[in-house]
Amino acid sequence: MNQNTLFARAALLGALFFAAPLAAQEHPARRVANIVSVAIEEYAKAVDGQGKLISAQEYQETNDFIADARRAAERLSGDNAAGARALLDSVAAAVSARRPPIVLDSLEKRFAALLGNEAKLELPKQPVDMAAGKAIYQQSCASCHGVAGRGDGPAGVKLNPHPPAIGTDSMRGISPALMYRIVSVGIGGTPMMGFSGSLTSEQRWNVVAYVNSLRASRSQQLEGEGLYTQGCVSCHGVVGASDGTLARSLTKLPPEIGSVAWQVEKSDEQLALVIRDGVPGSAMPPSHTLTNAQVASIVAYVRTLPMKDRNAIGVGGSDSTSFAAVARNVLGLLEQSLAAVKSGRADDAADKASDAYMAFEPLETPSRAKSPGLVSSMERQFTEFRAAVRGNNVRDAEHLRDAIEASLPEVIALTAPAGSGSEAFWQSFLIILREGFEAILVVGAVVAFLLKTGHRERLRSIWVGVGLALVASAATAVVLRTLLSAVPASSEIIEGATLLVAVCVLFSVSYWLISKVEAAKWQQFIKEKVTSALDQGGGRALAFVAFLAVYREGAETALFYQALFNEGPRVVLPLSLGIVAGFIALAIVFTLFYRFGVKIPLRPFFSVTSVLLYYMAFVFMGKGVRELQEGNAIPLSAIRDFPHVDWLGIFPSWQGVLAQLVLLILFAFAVLKTFWPKRSVALPTVMPVQSVTVDVGRVMAENAELRARITAIEARLGGS
Repeated sequence: MNQNTLFARAALLGALFFAAPLAAQEHPARRVANIVSVAIEEYAKAVDGQGKLISAQEYQETNDFIADARRAAERLSGDNAAGARALLDSVAAAVSARRPPIVLDSLEKRFAALLGNEAKLELPKQPVDMAAGKAIYQQSCASCHGVAGRGDGPAGVKLNPHPPAIGTDSMRGISPALMYRIVSVGIGGTPMMGFSGSLTSEQRWNVVAYVNSLRASRSQQLEGEGLYTQGCVSCHGVVGASDGTLARSLTKLPPEIGSVAWQVEKSDEQLALVIRDGVPGSAMPPSHTLTNAQVASIVAYVRTLPMKDRNAIGVGGSDSTSFAAVARNVLGLLEQSLAAVKSGRADDAADKASDAYMAFEPLETPSRAKSPGLVSSMERQFTEFRAAVRGNNVRDAEHLRDAIEASLPEVIALTAPAGSGSEAFWQSFLIILREGFEAILVVGAVVAFLLKTGHRERLRSIWVGVGLALVASAATAVVLRTLLSAVPASSEIIEGATLLVAVCVLFSVSYWLISKVEAAKWQQFIKEKVTSALDQGGGRALAFVAFLAVYREGAETALFYQALFNEGPRVVLPLSLGIVAGFIALAIVFTLFYRFGVKIPLRPFFSVTSVLLYYMAFVFMGKGVRELQEGNAIPLSAIRDFPHVDWLGIFPSWQGVLAQLVLLILFAFAVLKTFWPKRSVALPTVMPVQSVTVDVGRVMAENAELRARITAIEARLGGS
């Protein structure tokens, strides 16, 4: 029995003693695929290229694995289950006929393709944790394999054969994937059982990584780091992400050698061969000047690269306070995205672009509080970068990467604490004034409207809406900082959804107001109609408008102040004074609406208020769609060379532009419906008074004649 077989059995026997929490049962398709993969590996050691038997022991183990695979395949379900079992019979027949290993390799690929994604090797979803793997190994494996993996553990001497020296160069021909599969499925007919049901996938990978590290000393890894930095980092990048400074100029980008996905199927011997001989047809040159020991040192260091978490710097942990490290990580992810799109991996490129924006978020809140325009511009660049790589537009993606890189130093500078108390005061004052003005604009217009139409009793609903919005804003800020802190782009998704709800409410209220404009010249008629509309639920709609106006700004403002107050106790007083001064300024603005809004004639007031609310709905529509796109909740289809206008909420994407176009058509319909000539308002009227033409001369002559007759009558009466 060779060393590989001994390793497999001893490793799995040691795993019997693992003290680990119960893991989820492995999917039947993945279990079958793992067994078949191990069987094919064993078969390649049992039969040569001409089909000649070279190891009866390995051949027997191959048949044992095939039998295990057939039993496991009985649990398969779905449309492809019958086809998979039939293909497995073909594998068994090829083994019995001792066909060349290349035939078995082809059958395995067909088998894995038939089972689909559920059968793929389960790669770690988190950075490999060497310390966790070491803890499990020392507690449960060292008793058999020895502390240093030399096969000299006290319990191992009782085994026959003895456990192999897994911590030595004898394991350089074994890939991490094969080790993982053996630990997962075990070997039938031996004490070594599979542990996919008792160890999580992450735990199995941690142990495999630690076992691989045993054959390299710390000094060897340090030597490898130096050699890698001198000869490899300029192309492969610091963490093997293909983002080195020279990688941009290469026609064909190097692979991401620091990823688990690239390393798992390659043994140390295969990695050493690539380093020594290079890769024909690529920019990877041979390194014949290196000694075997130096090549082994580079391999040892390259094996540590997956342990470096390239996506989590600045998202949590001790590194989250290092904004310079966050910026470096952002640029690294952008480079990885570009490398992926140049290699034709559009989906990977889009994922890395999204990761870059998520990595930018720790910089976003503190810098937006001081320069919202700059941060909004960078957010737009991140979104357009993702659209460019998804559309395979490398040139635009490179320009956007350069623009982001140029802006990052300014953003980092904005994260610095306030230099003085006065600086902190003005920052605080401007934040509350800037973020609150839009809300005051809406609330003030609504309050003025109610006062002008004689519905002061409805003001209570407005104040309740504002109060609830303030409470909801504080609660949302707390939730975003705690429960949703690990959810990517949660703030963008919440704000985007809030904006789209606000669009519906603002547009409906805008239409309701504009429908009253035509009749606004008859104040009594307006009051009657408005009273009727308010009694039928319009008051609740106005209160909801006030709630949304305050809530939309409130949650973000609360996050800003959390970031500012975290700068230390020296800024608490000036920040607090800035908040008070900002509220006073907002109160003055509100008072202007309260006092003077009621003096505006009804028709202009209804017109201006309606257009104001519609304008905000139009802007919110564009910004809401863009927020959801930044949160990766909806797709983004960029419009090339289309302008973006921040103050109108217009951004170059088909989704946002079409949504705003629909809103524009609805507004045009509302205006036409209101002002179409055939549409008239039926108002109570009185019959017109007919005009009478009077002949003044004739009336005067008749009066004179009448007076003369009266005089004559009086004279006759006096003579008698």
